[in-house]
Amino acid sequence: MKTNPRIYFRGIMGLFFILLAQMQSEARFSVYAKADSSLFQQFKGAVLDSKTKNELIFASITVSGTTISTISNSEGKFSIKVPPEKLQSSLIISFLGYKNRVVPLSELKPEKNVVYLESTNTLLEEVVVKSTDAKKIFLGVLNNRSQNYGDEPLQMTGFYRETIKKRRNYVSLSESIVKIQKQPFSVDSPDQVSLLKGRKNADYTKLDTVNFKLQGGPFSALFIDLIKNPSFIFSEEAFELYDFNLEDITQINDNQVVVLAFKQKPEIDFPLYFGKMYIDSKSLAVVSASFQLNVEDKVKAGLQFTRKKPAGLDVYPTEVRYQINYRQQNGKWIFAYSRGDLTFKLKWDKRIFNTIYSTTVEMAVTDWKQQDNKEKQTSQKLNSNVIMSDKVLSLADPNFWGEYNIIEPEKSIESAIRKIQRKAIVELSND
Repeated sequence: MKTNPRIYFRGIMGLFFILLAQMQSEARFSVYAKADSSLFQQFKGAVLDSKTKNELIFASITVSGTTISTISNSEGKFSIKVPPEKLQSSLIISFLGYKNRVVPLSELKPEKNVVYLESTNTLLEEVVVKSTDAKKIFLGVLNNRSQNYGDEPLQMTGFYRETIKKRRNYVSLSESIVKIQKQPFSVDSPDQVSLLKGRKNADYTKLDTVNFKLQGGPFSALFIDLIKNPSFIFSEEAFELYDFNLEDITQINDNQVVVLAFKQKPEIDFPLYFGKMYIDSKSLAVVSASFQLNVEDKVKAGLQFTRKKPAGLDVYPTEVRYQINYRQQNGKWIFAYSRGDLTFKLKWDKRIFNTIYSTTVEMAVTDWKQQDNKEKQTSQKLNSNVIMSDKVLSLADPNFWGEYNIIEPEKSIESAIRKIQRKAIVELSND
């Protein structure tokens, strides 16, 4: 039997591979018990700018006095589930550059809530910018990690989603609730992830002669954590590789945040990253960061991801973008949300047209507590090479997630989820 050639990818988002063969979609279905809605009350809505009415994406939504939280999606939409005993609490909505908004849950409807945030205005002239300040701030970020992020392992519940698209069509959509044993930055032990439940829709027939899967799953999202893994961008030679610049100043509620921009030095001839870190000016904690890979040299950028590929095929990224957010609670900042977006081209010799693929991974921490080593392990432990689309099953139950909080799906993802449900119902009726 002839072995199909493969392409292997590497990078912060994890390992990717492509099988050059058509495969039929898996026709598996699993039935889960419907959730008891008396265990929680759900609130849905959108977070908008009070003046422009623009959506505020990746805003933090937390139930006051708890660790229950979620995040708004790329369309500004959110949903959050609250247990009955916490319904006297409020939602705290926060977003970089805006004042926090506190909304009593008693004032919210189950759906179509709109929360407006007011922007804060702070002038850059309020700080004296010197060429050495940027370096001092960056060194302060590294030196103050223990004070700002703590040194204790945490047990987190997270929602993880990954998508793969060929042009505009979804090839694969996988969503999971995971338990994360989050290790502090001060130890070499990697984070551990266990699967609680998940669902998927995978249709590899849309790939023609190419089958693309994402390897790494939730570990890819955790890898973006710059506090736990700073060396993937900022090695010990950071100042030899990057130029740093104090670009702006903003706020989170009443806390002043400086914007530290970075980009590779002009004389560096291999692809590095450029972007911005948002740093609390008093504690020097990174509260958020967004950055991209320099893909101007497509050949060298492609080597950042491609480890092995068949002859006659060029593979290179056209955009590689990352986002990481942290949330403050009890005086410490914790990992709250990460997202990676990769778009790349496949070009075969002697073919006129290129094929465009894009993949997204994102994870939101929806609850957390101090790690309990005595707690019995009841979920399926995953390894760092996991392929999530092979671990979870198709599912039709609209109440699948139960009391777990998730990232509200965008409209295009909602459409793909409806296909999951229709397909699973058809498969069940044919059994």
